[in-house]
Amino acid sequence: MANMRYPNHLTKLIELFKKFPGVGSKSAERFAFQMIQWPSMHLQEMAEIIATSKDKLRYCSICGCLGDEGACNFCTDLRTSYGTLCIIASPRDAFSIEETREFKGTYHVLGGLLSPMEGKGPEILKLHVLKERLLKSNLEEVVIAIDSTVEGDATALYLKSALEEFSPTLKVSRLAFGLPMGSSLDYIDGGTLARAFSGRLPY
Repeated sequence: MANMRYPNHLTKLIELFKKFPGVGSKSAERFAFQMIQWPSMHLQEMAEIIATSKDKLRYCSICGCLGDEGACNFCTDLRTSYGTLCIIASPRDAFSIEETREFKGTYHVLGGLLSPMEGKGPEILKLHVLKERLLKSNLEEVVIAIDSTVEGDATALYLKSALEEFSPTLKVSRLAFGLPMGSSLDYIDGGTLARAFSGRLPY
């Protein structure tokens, strides 16, 4: 709880910042005190951007990645022609991968990982959507680019089995992380991720 000596509105602002992942009380307080020093114009601009984020950003109906009001930069005819589909857990992963400039194909966002302890079973993967894409596409390879965690590895194994059963001739590979167990794409530097893509192995 923020220091109760703070004005009520400042306390509310601090509590809002604490909702961000990894932001503790001290960081939230610094953010809040910095923000109240901004010109009103900057605060209004920030408020407008936040308030319209849900309307201005859309999840692509094909791949699940984020785009401006529905537009997706990843589902173009040029990218489709590469015949490679990269399966990722969240839209954010696509932007991390794009920074490596190693991958030219299209993406498919799962939207979650298997986690029986949290009640997240195979149904959250929506495999029927993925299989529909495979039927409509002339794909040569599917790359599974999922975090090297317990949940990520379990999901990758499940996907590998499902894809092999669905299409025995489809090439399935996974990133050659070369990283400790528990590695997340969010925290991998561009060079390491690029090498993981270029060195991906049959899965």
